[in-house]
Amino acid sequence: MRTLIVDDEPLAVERMQILASRIPTLQVVGTASDGAQALRLIDALSPDLVLLDMTMPEVDGLSVARALVDRARRPAVVFVTAHDHFAVEAFDLDAVDYVLKPVAQDRLERAVERVQQRIDKRGDVEPRAAEVASKWIEEFWVPHRSELVRVAAVDLDRIDAERDYVRLHVGDRSYLLLHTIQGLEDRLDPDRFIRLHRSTIVRRDRIVGLRHDGLGVWSAELADGTMLRIGRTYLARAKAMAGR
Repeated sequence: MRTLIVDDEPLAVERMQILASRIPTLQVVGTASDGAQALRLIDALSPDLVLLDMTMPEVDGLSVARALVDRARRPAVVFVTAHDHFAVEAFDLDAVDYVLKPVAQDRLERAVERVQQRIDKRGDVEPRAAEVASKWIEEFWVPHRSELVRVAAVDLDRIDAERDYVRLHVGDRSYLLLHTIQGLEDRLDPDRFIRLHRSTIVRRDRIVGLRHDGLGVWSAELADGTMLRIGRTYLARAKAMAGR
């Protein structure tokens, strides 16, 4: 894969060149030190893959990715950054992966494997316009130890608000993500998820029953036996789900 490395730190570029040189499927065709230069080189070199730093002066990595969205053919993007709180925005732009600095050799290799899987699946590295324009978020990349973990939206059981964060529950595991619950509600498929409380969103098929606790108070019972209080603001939609 013809690869362009974009980072405003010379030492970071050098490190990525060394790591990339150890991956037989990569050919580094150029480097850029800012977003504007990156866009010019993408036009000139037509790379298959861009290893893109997130935070750069003036034109940052997100701006570069946004500029590529409407192109008929564009490279796969793997964000490389020291910051984990841009993950949701990055994958809204159809990034293939999001790698945290300092980048380890095996982590970069896994990212390249994901790009290769996209090539194998689609026949090239460019995402189809219909897929890029998907209305509902399909996956989250959340910080876990020293890397980001992919959590598919279909695997979520529920989401709880925790101040400036949300906690994503998947089976017996949970992950914290820097995001607002209102922002996620707006991005989740309402046919699949329902908000039951100002601090709780639940996957619809995890709800097995509604219970009236008296004095106008209702609760939802989940498949694992958890009982969740339904906020008054959200009671009508919960009852509508039950056909009442």
